[in-house]
Amino acid sequence: MRRLLGVPVVAVTFLVVMANLADARCGTCATTCSPCRCSTVMKTCRQVVYEKQEVTCYRTCYEPITEEKTVTCTKYVPETQYRECEYTVYKPVWEEGTRTVTYQVSKPVYETREREVSYTICRPVYETKERECHYTVSRPVRYTTKVKVCSGHWETREVEVCAPATCAPATCAPARTCRVWVPEVVEKEVECVKYVPETCVKKVPYTVCKMVPETKTKTCAYQVCRMETEAVTREIPYKQCRMVPEKCVKSIPCTVLKPVTYEQTVRCVRYVAKTVPYTVTCCVPKVVCKQIPVKVCRPVCCCR
Repeated sequence: MRRLLGVPVVAVTFLVVMANLADARCGTCATTCSPCRCSTVMKTCRQVVYEKQEVTCYRTCYEPITEEKTVTCTKYVPETQYRECEYTVYKPVWEEGTRTVTYQVSKPVYETREREVSYTICRPVYETKERECHYTVSRPVRYTTKVKVCSGHWETREVEVCAPATCAPATCAPARTCRVWVPEVVEKEVECVKYVPETCVKKVPYTVCKMVPETKTKTCAYQVCRMETEAVTREIPYKQCRMVPEKCVKSIPCTVLKPVTYEQTVRCVRYVAKTVPYTVTCCVPKVVCKQIPVKVCRPVCCCR
């Protein structure tokens, strides 16, 4: 299939190359001699065409066939039966008796004794001591400083009253007397007070308690417990159980499955092989020859 598809492609490629060579030759000749002569030539090309064809195929099918068959079957029917079972039981028999038991007991014996015990006590001893306490006080100190004070005084002055736009100097009103405040800065000495910190020391008495160890002795009475062993005899009644074997028989019901044979008609399915034809449409490649016009140019050279 790939080979058939490649045939027309190769043919078309060959024709294109030939045409290019002819044009090249024609151009060379035109520069040297006369122009080229071109003519149309029919080239045969092959083309792959796919045609639809119907192909008959066969496949195997299995057809079910139902048949009736007689089959022998067995079923189990439960049936109750009895069987005798012999077993052994143990019957308890109690016997009473008395036995003498001797055992040891420990009897406590208490004794009072004395002993001297040394112990240490701490006796407080008080002492008076003094310590220095430092404290700070503010002491006032007086000093004099100069400060500037804004003050002034009143003065009596004569002021002329005149309207500058309407009056001439000759027509002004007579001057009038008025009091004017004249400010001035005066230095004064002022007495001030400042507080200077001063450290003072004073002695403060305090009491110290010191514990002094002291050893003392006292007599203590204590009890000592001593265990003495003593043998004691005692009569203890008892019961003894003795197991006596005894054989018994009992009937036990049990279920037994009894086989019963019977015949039954059953439908069976059997598959028969069968060949069935069917049609398949497929594409078959076919090579078709086709005429294609191709322009071929040949140079005509006049140079000798």
